[in-house]
Amino acid sequence: MAVPKLRFKADDGSDYPDLEETKLDTLMAFKNGINASGDKFGRGTKCISVMDILNNSCITYDVIKGEVDVDEKTLQNFTVEYGDAVFQRSSENVQDAGRANVYMDKDRPATFSGFVIRGKRIANYEPMFMNGLLNAFSVRKQIMSKAQGAQHINIGQEILSSVRVNMPSLPEQQKIADFLSMIDTVIEKQKATIGAWEERKKGVMQKLFSQEVRFKADDGSEFPEWEEKKLKNILKEYKEYSAKDGSYEHVSLTKEGVVPKSERYERDFLVKDVDKKYRITHLGDICYNPANLKFGVICRNKYGDGIFSPIYVTFHVCKDMLPEFVEMLVTRRDFIEYALKYQQGTVYERMSVSPDDLLSIKVMVPCMTEQQKIADCLSALDDVIEKQKATLAAWEEMKKGLLQQMFV
Repeated sequence: MAVPKLRFKADDGSDYPDLEETKLDTLMAFKNGINASGDKFGRGTKCISVMDILNNSCITYDVIKGEVDVDEKTLQNFTVEYGDAVFQRSSENVQDAGRANVYMDKDRPATFSGFVIRGKRIANYEPMFMNGLLNAFSVRKQIMSKAQGAQHINIGQEILSSVRVNMPSLPEQQKIADFLSMIDTVIEKQKATIGAWEERKKGVMQKLFSQEVRFKADDGSEFPEWEEKKLKNILKEYKEYSAKDGSYEHVSLTKEGVVPKSERYERDFLVKDVDKKYRITHLGDICYNPANLKFGVICRNKYGDGIFSPIYVTFHVCKDMLPEFVEMLVTRRDFIEYALKYQQGTVYERMSVSPDDLLSIKVMVPCMTEQQKIADCLSALDDVIEKQKATLAAWEEMKKGLLQQMFV
């Protein structure tokens, strides 16, 4: 059995017992989530979604974004409690297959949606330790290698049941959990700092886009009145495709923007669909995920030319518009909330806003010179936010390195 590079010692300085190998199904019992109709979501009990799994270092009641209206019997059958694990059941790429998180709220249970698998705790383990273990490479590699699918990558209860893990004693689990909690506290404080700056930016954007505050030209004169346009006169959908043959870098679209696959999980060698046709995206394009617009997955491509899943949509920005301004226009929360009125579909997590519907939306736009002034103002705030995010990334990278040394 492999031995972790980093192990804690007992309080008296002695070594803890050897790790014990077991399967996940001896530690938790698996169940798929609620498949409620779309009109049931948006009210009721807090409901853990895929994005809650992906966007949080651990899940508590307060960070859960969604709600679902279900009867008491359904709620009892699909309850998520302290120490239960939740797994992403369906993803758009193998790197996200089976991504896991652990519910850490001791007092307030939640429920979970249809694209999530719950692992109900049936053994005595330390929840924070389990959260680290499920995200360790040794576990992730097993899940990703067994994931199946073409357009959507799926994992099932049988795959999770077969995953083998090495478990230390409970006292050692507690020491690992305390150590990870300390790092997570620093990470969460840094996230709060970023959140505060992002709120400041939102306040400035609200004043600028409502025209409560207007810039003046360099000579002190007023800029022309803003003009109403449909997005189809600002953005043009780009529909060119390429195989993954090395002509373009393989990228992905996340809430953080367009990022290289290697930057996500460094597991590109596990992608099985080598002959698949990918959509081409170029630097400066506006990109979005129709099914994840509700989670804010819309951005300007700041990374560069690449290919990503055909599930994503990419638009060229017309020449009389500034890409930086257009990004700020379409990433505003009030714009996204308006666009979500066009959502279609019966399953909440796959409800989507089509490109045609998105492009039909009317927006108000200023002249190019005022666009530039607005973009310059908001970009200065972005620079501050990016520096804070770089600090966060450094802490997260350190945690990732420690996880690799503590778990095998």
